[in-house]
Amino acid sequence: MKGVTQPNTQPAYIDINKEFIADSITFSIQMTYLSGDSALTSNYSRLRFSNGPEEKGFITSKHVTKKAIVRFYIFNSADSTKGVYFFPGFFYSEINLFRAYGDHLRPLPAIMPANEDSIGYRYIALAPHDTATIVAELVMEKTYTNIIRPRLINANFLPAYITQVHNASRDLDLMTYLICGLLLMMTLFSLANFISGGNREFLYYFVYAVLIGLMLFTKSFFNYRAIRISYFIESYLDFIMQGMAIIFYLIFMRKFLMARITHPFLYKLYNAGILVLILALALNTYFHFFTNNFIAENSVETFTKIFLLLVMIPVFIIYSLRHWNDILLRYLVWGNLAQLVFSMVSLLFIVTNVRFHSLPPILNSALFYYEISLLLELIFFLMGLSYKNNRQLIEQTKERERLKAENQVKEYEKELAVFKAQQEERNRISTDMHDELGSGMTAIRLMSEIAKNKMKENTPKEIEKISQSANDVLNKMNAIIWSMNSGNDSVDNLISYIREYALEYLEGTNIRCHIRTPKHIEPRELTGEKRRNIFLCIKEILNNALKHSQASELSIDIETGETLVVRLADNGIGIDLQNLRLFGNGIQNIQRRMQSIGGKATIKNENGTVIVLELPLT
Repeated sequence: MKGVTQPNTQPAYIDINKEFIADSITFSIQMTYLSGDSALTSNYSRLRFSNGPEEKGFITSKHVTKKAIVRFYIFNSADSTKGVYFFPGFFYSEINLFRAYGDHLRPLPAIMPANEDSIGYRYIALAPHDTATIVAELVMEKTYTNIIRPRLINANFLPAYITQVHNASRDLDLMTYLICGLLLMMTLFSLANFISGGNREFLYYFVYAVLIGLMLFTKSFFNYRAIRISYFIESYLDFIMQGMAIIFYLIFMRKFLMARITHPFLYKLYNAGILVLILALALNTYFHFFTNNFIAENSVETFTKIFLLLVMIPVFIIYSLRHWNDILLRYLVWGNLAQLVFSMVSLLFIVTNVRFHSLPPILNSALFYYEISLLLELIFFLMGLSYKNNRQLIEQTKERERLKAENQVKEYEKELAVFKAQQEERNRISTDMHDELGSGMTAIRLMSEIAKNKMKENTPKEIEKISQSANDVLNKMNAIIWSMNSGNDSVDNLISYIREYALEYLEGTNIRCHIRTPKHIEPRELTGEKRRNIFLCIKEILNNALKHSQASELSIDIETGETLVVRLADNGIGIDLQNLRLFGNGIQNIQRRMQSIGGKATIKNENGTVIVLELPLT
C-alpha cells in the first residue's frame, strides 16, 4: 500500500475463510495512538504505526484518554461472501471500523450481534477473493485494566465464544460468591445486633459489609461482559463502593474499639483515614466526570490504596504491638497483617500484569488475592468479636452481680433503718409507759395502801382489790416495758429477768424456787419478740404451778449454747396430758408462742410436771 502510514514491515493478511472459532490477531496488527479530540479520518495519513501492540500488558495511564488506532489486513479465499466479528477486548466505550483505501478511510456500518454483549463486537463482511485493510478506532473507558488483545471471531460461533468468555473465570466467580455469602451472613448478623441492642457500631459494619459485598458481586457477575454497566463498574463504581465501605469500616472500628476513650491515637488515625478517603472519592469523581485527566484520576486511586496498605495498616500494627496485652487488638493485628500481605500481592498483579502460566488461572487473578485478604481479615475479626462478646458478657454479669449486691445492701440499709425506727419507737413507748402509766399506777397503789392504813379493820374489800389490781397491772406493765426496750435484746438480760421475776413471783407462796443458770453466758442478741414470748411462756408456767400443781418446790434450769433451753420442773401432782383442757388455754398458748418464734415446748410427767422450752440461737 502507498502512503506514509505504512510501517517498514507490513503484517501478513489474515484469511477469514479458514476454520476457527476465535483467532487472536494481537501480533498481526499495527497500532498507534491518536489524541482523543482529533478526528481519525483527517489525521490518518500522518499517523505512524508500529507492528504489534505498543504495550504488552495494560495500557499506560497517559494513553487511556487517547484513541487506540489498530490496523490489520484480511482477505477472503472463499467463493462466497464471508463475515467475521471483530472483538478488540473489554472496556472500549466506542468501536468504529473503517476500510482504508490508500490514505483515505471509508466508515464501515456498525453492525453488532443480537445479544447483550453487543457493544463489544463489530461485524466485517468481505466479498469472495477480496482483500481489505481494516482500521479500528477504539475509545477506552477510564480504567487501568484496558488491554489490546484483538480477535476475529467466526460469525457462526459467536454465541459459543461469548459463553466461553463468560465462563472463563468460573472458579474465581465461585470464590467470589462464597465471600459474598459470608458477607451476607455478616450483614444479617450486624443488622440483628443493631435492631436488638441498638448498637450503632453494627449499623456501620452492616453498611460496610453491604458495600463490599455489592462491589465483589457486581464485579464478578458482570465480569467479562461487554455491556455498559460492566464498564461503568470497572471504570468508576467499584472504587467508589470500596472507598465508601472502608470509610464505614473505619467508623465501625472507632466504635468497636471505643478508640476515643481507650485508644486516642487510633481514634486520630481512623479520623485521618476517613478524611483522606472522603477527599479521594471526591477527587476521583471530579476527575472522572468533569475532566479528561485520567493520569490524575488513576493517581488518586493508586495513592489511596498505597495510603491504606502502607500507612494505615502498618501504623495500626505497630501501635497494636506496643499494646500487645490487649487481646482484642491481637486478633485485629493478625487480620490486618493478612490483609496487608495478600492485598500487596493483589496490587502487584495489577501493576506488573505478571502471570505465571504454570499456575491455575484463579491463582493469576488479582481479585482472588484481594478476596483472600478479606476472608482472613473477616475470620480474625470474628474471633476478636467473639472474644469481645465473651468479655462483655463477663463484665455484664459482674455488673449485674454488683448492682444486685448494691440493691441488697440498700435493702438491708432500709430494713436496718426500719428496725432502728421500730427500736426507737419501742424505746419511746416503753419510756412513756414507764414515766406516765408507771407513775400513775404507782400512785394508785400507794393511795390504796394509805387508805387501808387509815381505815385499818374497816377497810372495804374494794380498796383491797384496787391495791391488788394496781400491783398486778404495774407488774404486767413492767414486763411489757422490759420486752419493748431494745437495750434488753440479749440472752443474758432475759436470763436475769427470768430469775428476778420468778423469785419475786413465788416469794411469800408455798413454793420454794430454785434457779440454776450458766456461770458464763456468751453475749448473744435476742429480739424483743422472742424475749417477750419466752417470758410470757415462763410466766404462764409459774402461774399454772402456783394454781394447779400443789407443789412445794419448783426448779428452773437454764442452759445456753447453740440452743437456749429452759427446763421448769415441780414436785406436784403432775398434769393430765390426756385432758389439757382442765388448764384452759394456757398450755396451748405456751406451745403456740414457742412455735411462732421457731422454738418448741415439751410437756411431760416426771414426779411432777416438767416443761422444757427450746429456742435455737443461731
